Amino acid sequence: MKDEATKTGADAAGEAALEVSAAKAAGDCYAIIAGNGRFPFLVLEAAVQRGIEPLVVAIKEEAFPELGKNARQIEWLSLGEVARLLELLSARGINKVVLAGQVKHVQLYSSIKPDGVVERTLNGMERKNTDALIGAFVGMLEARGIQVVDSTLFLKPLLAAEGEMTGRAPDEGELADIAYGREIARKIAGLDIGQTIVVADRACVAIEAMEGTDAAIERAAGLSNGKRLVVVKVSKPQQDMRFDVPVVGVRTIRVMKRSNARVLAVDAGRTLLFEREQLILEANQAGISVIGMRD
Repeated sequence: MKDEATKTGADAAGEAALEVSAAKAAGDCYAIIAGNGRFPFLVLEAAVQRGIEPLVVAIKEEAFPELGKNARQIEWLSLGEVARLLELLSARGINKVVLAGQVKHVQLYSSIKPDGVVERTLNGMERKNTDALIGAFVGMLEARGIQVVDSTLFLKPLLAAEGEMTGRAPDEGELADIAYGREIARKIAGLDIGQTIVVADRACVAIEAMEGTDAAIERAAGLSNGKRLVVVKVSKPQQDMRFDVPVVGVRTIRVMKRSNARVLAVDAGRTLLFEREQLILEANQAGISVIGMRD
């Protein structure tokens, strides 16, 4: 199974290299719109390694300050400055954009002052869930001839492989929890509420909403009275790989360890594993099983 995972990673890396080479040959000009977390750093690093120097547009309320030390070209804009962003991309000749990093949904309820473009868009929306908000933004870009590309374009080797990625396989009870969790999680993800379910003995202990995966696991730990937990994270039905791709990092493994969560089941080929080697190492050390699933 590990040999298969290595092969899958190598194949993905080769495919990504071909896509990037074609983009460079076409004279494409990239920008990374950076939210919080390590995702923007990884995308930027991978792009530079392939000879692409993208413009980084960092969201002031979300992106880590140290991103400025890593990017040769960076502009900092507020989440409410969409009109200014569109003008900037046009002035720089950007025709390809990668959306990298989370923008917390709760920012909708913050004190950020929206510009006219944002205000008109929000007022005209029937729903303001994640898909609707990002879809509206993507539509603005595409209307100006700017293509939003697969957010994993430079990161194919970090996508979860199918099968067991750690040394310990889930036991019979854990496999039953995975099956139950995936059934429920797919329905929740289809409603664009969250993508993670925490399960104990075929019972749903916590459902992820705006708080994120790690907080959902911690909440489950507080409710489960020390029971063994299984964490199931899925992609959305017809997942759009341009945005809101499921992501798991080392911090999640550390939260699982102290929460008595023994299994992490994710969608193979549709979930990014940040700091993959360290993640697998720490999962093995903690006796946590990480497994990639396909329907």
